[in-house]
Amino acid sequence: MMGVNVVPQPVSVVEGGGTSLAEDLEASVQVRLPSRASGSEHPESYRLDISADGIRIEAADDAGAFYARQTLAQLTGADGRVPHVSIEDYPRFAYRGAMLDVARHFFPVAAVKRYIDDIALLKLNHLHLHLTDDQGWRLQLESWPELTGLGASTQVGGGGGGFYTADDYREIVEYAASRFVTIVPEFDMPGHTNAAIAAYPELGDAPVEPYGGIEVGFSSLAIRSERTYEFVADALRELAALTPGPYLHLGGDESLATTDEDFRYFIARATAIGAATGKTVIGWHEMGRSRELSPGTIGQYWSYTTPQEGAAEHTLSFVEQGGRVILSPADVIYIDHKYDESTELGLAWANGPTSIPQSYEWEPAEVVPGLTEGDILGIEAPMWTETLSSIEEVEVMAFPRLASAAELAWSPRVPRVFAEFEPRLAAFTRYLDRLGIGHR
Repeated sequence: MMGVNVVPQPVSVVEGGGTSLAEDLEASVQVRLPSRASGSEHPESYRLDISADGIRIEAADDAGAFYARQTLAQLTGADGRVPHVSIEDYPRFAYRGAMLDVARHFFPVAAVKRYIDDIALLKLNHLHLHLTDDQGWRLQLESWPELTGLGASTQVGGGGGGFYTADDYREIVEYAASRFVTIVPEFDMPGHTNAAIAAYPELGDAPVEPYGGIEVGFSSLAIRSERTYEFVADALRELAALTPGPYLHLGGDESLATTDEDFRYFIARATAIGAATGKTVIGWHEMGRSRELSPGTIGQYWSYTTPQEGAAEHTLSFVEQGGRVILSPADVIYIDHKYDESTELGLAWANGPTSIPQSYEWEPAEVVPGLTEGDILGIEAPMWTETLSSIEEVEVMAFPRLASAAELAWSPRVPRVFAEFEPRLAAFTRYLDRLGIGHR
């Protein structure tokens, strides 16, 4: 009998002892919504039953039915056969995310859609788009048009750049929603803002030139200028109007050119402006230095599995101010990192390369001392693109480590042992091969 190998690992799997041809069963697929039998107190839950009599899906909602189909696709072998099995399943965390940096290198709409398809295979339900950085501003705004003039004219290494029109962005959002993925847009500030200042010098303390390198921490908005807050309000108002999802990400990381006093002042004002749009604000964990966050602001932790100085304190600050936390520890879940020293692509600044076993063998609830399970909204796997210029390069860095992230976000908490994960991961990479998706 063929094995039952699914990533992420379902809550419950009971093998039935037989197989059928999937095409013989497809016409008999029954989908029922909602269903208490599938544990419908859990949003996104489903029950999948496959037998000689057919395929039955019971789900709490449309998302659960979609995830049941993703599980069924993984179960279908290269020969078209599916095992007889009963699966009950629901996610551990509500927020299961991936991030794509389209600022360091610009990725066209088709590439972003392809990455949405990629992450949906693994039941990830949020795509965080890093839309602005020193190297480029990537979303057109009516109120500040030169952001996507000079501000979008370059990328790492120079040349080209690019941006999304409002219609491009709407297309991405709608495509994501069709796969139960919520777009989380990020305008990073007050640092990582060289592109914005190049386009509008009044936003900084001095004019700057467009930038195509990979250094960080050198740029800052003019913190005490009211023109800066007119810009923030306009940008977030337009972004919120284009974004049906609940979140706006305001960045806030690596603001090394901003004094601590100015940083706290900016974050207090910027998070209030963001919250006034009706959205929930997210920021990188450095934002927690401010004790005047808009209530409910969510922190995204990017330090290591052993927190660097101040990182845990700043992260807990979000919880103390009524928010929750998304975990993205860089040494295990930054999937643009090299796999080993021989990897041509990627960087390795977070304690060196990240192997596939390292990407799996960690526990989200044990990263930040004092953070409870209930404080964790979810986890997210960032893909930074300083060294990546095509979706094919992105996929080779994402897979299979994105599968590790998905299992940590979806599956019940258990001790993570890579040797137990490896057979299912091997089956998943064979599935990627059938889909024509590159991987390590």
